[in-house]
Amino acid sequence: MTNYRIGIDVGGTNTDAVVMDGDDNLRAKTKTPTTKDITTGILSALDVVLDDSGVSEDELDYVMLGTTHATNAITERRGLNEVGVIRIGAPATRSIRPLLEWPDDLAEAIGNNVAILDGGHEFDGRLLNDLDEEQVRAQIREFADVDAFAVTSVFSPVRDDHETRVAELIREEVGDDVPISVSNEIGSVGLLERENATALNAALTSVASEAANAFVDAMDERGIGANLYFGQNDGTLMSVDYAIRYPIFTVASGPSNSVRGAAYLSQVENGIIVDVGGTTTDVGAVTEGFPRESSVAVEIGEVKTNFRMPDIIAIGIGGGSIVSTDGGVTVGPQSVGYKLTEEARCFGGETLTATDLEVAAGTIDIGSVTPDVGVETVEAAREYVRECVEREVDRMKTSADPVPVVIVGGGSILVPDDIGGASEVYKPDHYEVANAVGVAIAQVSGEVDRIYSLDEMDREEAIQHAKDEATENALAAGADADSVDIVDVEEVPLSYLPGNAVRIKVKAAGALDH
Repeated sequence: MTNYRIGIDVGGTNTDAVVMDGDDNLRAKTKTPTTKDITTGILSALDVVLDDSGVSEDELDYVMLGTTHATNAITERRGLNEVGVIRIGAPATRSIRPLLEWPDDLAEAIGNNVAILDGGHEFDGRLLNDLDEEQVRAQIREFADVDAFAVTSVFSPVRDDHETRVAELIREEVGDDVPISVSNEIGSVGLLERENATALNAALTSVASEAANAFVDAMDERGIGANLYFGQNDGTLMSVDYAIRYPIFTVASGPSNSVRGAAYLSQVENGIIVDVGGTTTDVGAVTEGFPRESSVAVEIGEVKTNFRMPDIIAIGIGGGSIVSTDGGVTVGPQSVGYKLTEEARCFGGETLTATDLEVAAGTIDIGSVTPDVGVETVEAAREYVRECVEREVDRMKTSADPVPVVIVGGGSILVPDDIGGASEVYKPDHYEVANAVGVAIAQVSGEVDRIYSLDEMDREEAIQHAKDEATENALAAGADADSVDIVDVEEVPLSYLPGNAVRIKVKAAGALDH
């Protein structure tokens, strides 16, 4: 049987889908409007590419989905679990309570149930305070009505004993049906940001479960028995069970998919990717074919987190961006979004959008009306877009040297082919569905980010321990054991900590497990 697979990526404006064969040849593609409930748009795109490709349902091996369900739930404060947030770190960490910097409405949406209990470790694994199991049990019973638990212990990326034990106590008290998120599996060093990421993950498990179940049910209705994978925010894949357990890793998977797809379509392994969508333009960097990871804390829904996220700059320019001519021509950041086909002038609407300018200039032929827009307005808008993109490309570069720039996305027509600071500008074939291609060709990965004390083990042992753990995480996410390779090792000596401490980050990736 031919190894056909479908890649689907959900954006704010469009849902894109592609069918690819076992040799990574693209057999069909489509771009359909994103629907309010997301799932309907996904299924519409799925039906179109199946019809266009001539591939039958039983010929599909895999369906890969990059979705915005989790991002939307955080942004809209909708469908989130009530979470019991337990920090193991008293008395040392009592001065700043959990969720302190969260927006009030988001903290209320997840119940604002917080507790700081005895326990935790030092940076080198020494005990900070004993874990009081009776205190923990009493707190769990107090949180008995919550939908999920988030457990964070001081320096758990070094020693996770207390988090593991608290998770066991939660299961003993409330059973196995309540989801438990532990911070050592999600974030890196930095207590408050790791705690935030863990609480968000716990809040999202029901959203992820509903999205996964709806999609699995819909595929069953269509007689599709393919394996389902979700896109992660590092440009790789994870199984459905893994996605339900760690839904936070699906946040920002769209830009990561675009980076992977653009690198694949253009064969540019190192450079800058500009993805122009319907609402925003995402500018990112590709390093050895994978999205470059952000080195600073990233905000999600106005909450600072420190789990891995792609290094992306988003600017409010896209095909649906509203053009203003008051006091000079500007494009965005307001957008008509997925209502482009209703509100843009080229479709008979009243709003002047960036797409209307290109229709008026004759560069694209869509809609039923050619908007009456002056040449001066078109040129001024194009120059505005060029300046915005050039500025962000320059910010994304790590040196002043020119680098390859790849432009993809449905709104690519808005960006000129000559960009300052670029050694070469690529607009590869199938550029408009690069995000769907990226999730379709993705591998499965696992990561580890830990601090090791080299007083307790030598450097080679520490690195090998991290490699083994990253490989285990890749296998848990759905990778084939024979194909897993270590793709990145990062070692940072922590001179500000005693005990010859070193931070080691390792990433392993492999092909899908058949």
